Amino acid sequence: MEVAGEVLASESQLHVLAVDDSHVDRKVIEKLLKISSCKVTTVESGARALQFLGLDEEKGSLGFNGLKVNLIMTDYSMPGMTGYELLKKIKRSSTFREIPVVIMSSENILTRIDSCLEEGAEEFLVKPVKLSDVKRVMNDCIMRGETEGNKRRRVDKRKFEDDNHASSSSSSSSSSIPSSPSSPLPSSPSTAATSSPLHSLKRAKLRDHN
Repeated sequence: MEVAGEVLASESQLHVLAVDDSHVDRKVIEKLLKISSCKVTTVESGARALQFLGLDEEKGSLGFNGLKVNLIMTDYSMPGMTGYELLKKIKRSSTFREIPVVIMSSENILTRIDSCLEEGAEEFLVKPVKLSDVKRVMNDCIMRGETEGNKRRRVDKRKFEDDNHASSSSSSSSSSIPSSPSSPLPSSPSTAATSSPLHSLKRAKLRDHN
């Protein structure tokens, strides 16, 4: 596995996990991503990608699963685990399902493209991947992140306002409750009517006993 661009990477950079069994293709996509100012981690298989994310049975044995990944770009045709199978595992993960996944393939097969998009792929790129493709994907990823960030901020703001409103309502209602009168409350007619014969019977029995 190759980890590139992490020493000088700033927090504002997008971190892309690139998955391809071809060494040449990994170098090409890594170069394009670095030109686009991305932090890049490259792995050679779907299994290694799962290890990196901590989704394999060994629970992240590579030790990098603490790094935040903003985008995953994977080749479709790989031995052992295809990019389509990797996509399905990622989208079934409660932790990583929101990460955009882009599928790359040298074969422009419509049924394959449809299957990946239906499974949740962000985009399907036909190789050779060009710099314009990468820049378009990066822009989409940035816009998606800003949209989700705005949504989270709106939700947090609404929750804060609701909490404040509930707190103020509780305070005002507690201060406006009048104190209860000290005089005993009269018994309801229904209760008195029901209990009176029993009380009379008890008093009659006591008189008889005396």
